[in-house]
Amino acid sequence: MTITIELGKETDVPLAHQLMIEAFEEYRTLEVPSSVITEPVELLHKNFQDGTEKFIICYDSDQPLGSARFKLYEDSLYFSRVSVSPRARGKGLAKAMLHWLEAYACEHGKSKMECKVRSALQSNIRLYESVGFSIIKKEIIVNPNGLEVKTGYMVKVL
Repeated sequence: MTITIELGKETDVPLAHQLMIEAFEEYRTLEVPSSVITEPVELLHKNFQDGTEKFIICYDSDQPLGSARFKLYEDSLYFSRVSVSPRARGKGLAKAMLHWLEAYACEHGKSKMECKVRSALQSNIRLYESVGFSIIKKEIIVNPNGLEVKTGYMVKVL
């Protein structure tokens, strides 16, 4: 297993979108389905082109198996949509992407990393806690489909 991670380019947007849809498919049947399932690839193109969002692609032996999106703020890096293909889970790809994002945040002078995670997805919360994140606030957000979702706001101080 050879994991490599690259900052996404505009030509990689369809790949990042496809990896995200594949990874989030299991959340289609949740009480409040993930808004990822209906998120159009055009939104990723727009966010990439206007500079509001960046993304990474994670490869295992040159096969794309994961992606994550992120935004840089004044003092933080906010990430979302950490996506690992179901066929590649349990190999450390998500942790590798989180470590890559942390290094990127540090290189760009950020003092913390942030994310929001569904309260119902305890395995995701445990993953983030295993690399140093803590829930600092619980809240209910309204997703892009207009549905309320219980979330935990997680932070890691760098």
